[in-house]
Amino acid sequence: MRPGLHAVVTGGGSGIGAAIAAALVTEGVSVTLMGRHLPRLQAQAQRLGEVAVQVCDVGDEAGVQAAFAALAPVDLLINNAGQVETAPLAKTSLAVWQRMLNVNLTGTFLCSRAVIPGMRERGFGRIVNVASTAGLQGYAYVAAYCAAKHGVVGLTRALALELARSGVTVNAVCPGYTETEIVTSAVANIQAKTGRTADEARAELAKANPQGRLITPEEVAATVLWLTRRASGGINGQAIAVCGGETA
Repeated sequence: MRPGLHAVVTGGGSGIGAAIAAALVTEGVSVTLMGRHLPRLQAQAQRLGEVAVQVCDVGDEAGVQAAFAALAPVDLLINNAGQVETAPLAKTSLAVWQRMLNVNLTGTFLCSRAVIPGMRERGFGRIVNVASTAGLQGYAYVAAYCAAKHGVVGLTRALALELARSGVTVNAVCPGYTETEIVTSAVANIQAKTGRTADEARAELAKANPQGRLITPEEVAATVLWLTRRASGGINGQAIAVCGGETA
């Protein structure tokens, strides 16, 4: 058990973020769920028990500063908030490009910047960035998302070196296709464009994993939980793929 520690999980209202929050709660960590949609956060908090919520658009600088200023000191930051939109690059608008960078990359930068001074002062902290296998390799039709997630991995590595002697570690977890709303949307998109059934579309996504299946949010959460422990202090600047061997 790890009472006395406070974790913030961005995008904590559903999917991977909700699974991470649940895993942290089981270890006695005080958790704040952060996201844009209050009803979703409140619903998740009710399922988990004594969990705080904080509404925040992680891509908005002033909003991030105000949100973290209202919180207790943060020992564990899980940058999980993310979004994906699909389109060929030639049909990707500048607005979509900027939105993907803002939510996936700038949000990670802003939230990390908000907690680093306090972590450094206390001599302990864990920052875990939920990236994607799209941060390690390319995928067609999601160039903006891939660019943003590659940026998250680069930011992770740079920040890990900056903080290496401070007691703060920074790592990334890179899930493959995972049972989340993003995959649900991908399945619907495949159905609409190809006429395949939902099962056929899901099977197509599962092919990317050599194990022939989708990853579960709980598997990603287990990896994040390990990285946040004091005993994992020697793990720093890593991008750990949770994908059944897809990136091997």
